[in-house]
Amino acid sequence: MAAMTTGNTGRAEANRRRILDVALTELLRDPDASMDQIARAAGVVRRTVYGHFAGREALIGTLVEDAVQSLAAAHAAGREGIEEPAEALARSVLAVWEVADRYRLLVALAQRTVTVQGIRERLTPVRENSVRLLRRGLEEGAFVSPLPAPALAYVHEQILFGLMEAVNDGLVSPREAGRSAAVTVLTAAGVPATLAAALVTKATRTAGRAPERTRPAGTALTRTHPPT
Repeated sequence: MAAMTTGNTGRAEANRRRILDVALTELLRDPDASMDQIARAAGVVRRTVYGHFAGREALIGTLVEDAVQSLAAAHAAGREGIEEPAEALARSVLAVWEVADRYRLLVALAQRTVTVQGIRERLTPVRENSVRLLRRGLEEGAFVSPLPAPALAYVHEQILFGLMEAVNDGLVSPREAGRSAAVTVLTAAGVPATLAAALVTKATRTAGRAPERTRPAGTALTRTHPPT
């Protein structure tokens, strides 16, 4: 009996996962896709979809939760093992953008149902980790800003949201968006543009390789006042 229950639970979870995967594809293709369309694309009846999700808003909300979990994992993985704050920030933004690029159309869609405030609330754990990194960078002099770390984290968050919209509107190439996001976030934290570009180039070239734990030679940030 227990084996049957486990099997049923496994099938139900597999169906749920498939519905979510198909729903993401369908909603990115057609933001107005109905539950009927999603059910047909997933190869199930509408009742099955409603058995997992109370309605379209609940389905989109679950997709947003999945996206936030993926962003949090990418943010943590990107900075793992990196001691130097600026390099850690560069790598975390590049890692986050890979996930954000997949979900950027979903974010625009989710604002109709989840609301911007709802999305920001879901991003709280990611933002808190960003605040810790930014605070350390400000204390060590790696970053320079008139803003405290929590406010700077909000600025960085809005930069990424703005870039997602810019890519959606065709103003920025998706190929260049990740690098542009990382450089922009670094310069917003007071890192000189040339150093920001160099850090992002290095992070891009070494993506997927074991991170270096020391600061690159010649990249110490010694400025103690904002750029003019």
